[in-house]
Amino acid sequence: MTIAAQDLTLGTRLRGVSLTLRQGEVTAICGPNGAGKSSLLTALAGLLPLSSGSVRLDGDLLAALDPADRARRIGFLPQQAELAWDLSVEVLAGLGRLPWNLGAEADRAAIERALADVQLSEYRKRPLSRLSGGERARAMLARVLAGEPCWLLADEPLANLDLGHQLALLGHFRKLAGQGLGVALVLHDLAQAMNHADRVVVLEGGAIVADGPPATALAADVIERVWGVRARWLGDAGQHALST
Repeated sequence: MTIAAQDLTLGTRLRGVSLTLRQGEVTAICGPNGAGKSSLLTALAGLLPLSSGSVRLDGDLLAALDPADRARRIGFLPQQAELAWDLSVEVLAGLGRLPWNLGAEADRAAIERALADVQLSEYRKRPLSRLSGGERARAMLARVLAGEPCWLLADEPLANLDLGHQLALLGHFRKLAGQGLGVALVLHDLAQAMNHADRVVVLEGGAIVADGPPATALAADVIERVWGVRARWLGDAGQHALST
């Protein structure tokens, strides 16, 4: 099962981007500021009108799908999510169940799993206004996970998280991919992408300039060309650090 983009163009933000994401993999989307990373992820979720091109979900044209069907299959976590009400963590997670109609018992079980996955079970009754920035980010992710999507697209999910929660979350993304989900993450930390992704897509100026295994897509010459930084990788596979 795939999400396939063909010749995506979105003003000056995306220029003829084509790629296919596969379930069972963690794909990291990287690039400098303004490269088009968030635009690409949002387009892959079917949430942006395209200037040209198309996105297909398992062969179906994404723009033609019923919104509820699309929401059941693709879970999207934006970079910044604003809520009009000061909900509790549990109620927020429950919003992820809206596209489904499987009954209260199934909803409760999914919410419980999502809160446990992001380590917020003990905060279930706490309103969002009483959470730290990192806790709030995890609560937003719990809403997506409670929807039990086939695809998880997350825009900078590690922002505002301390190192321990970053690593725990990356480990959970790997677990989800191992269970058959397709996971695509916008990441700024190249070391996290190198160590935790199966595939890295590098954008520059709205176009793909590298796409492949992390060691290839984030080779020293690519980093120098795209980010303007002369650097080299230290350490073994899964424990790489970037030295400049």
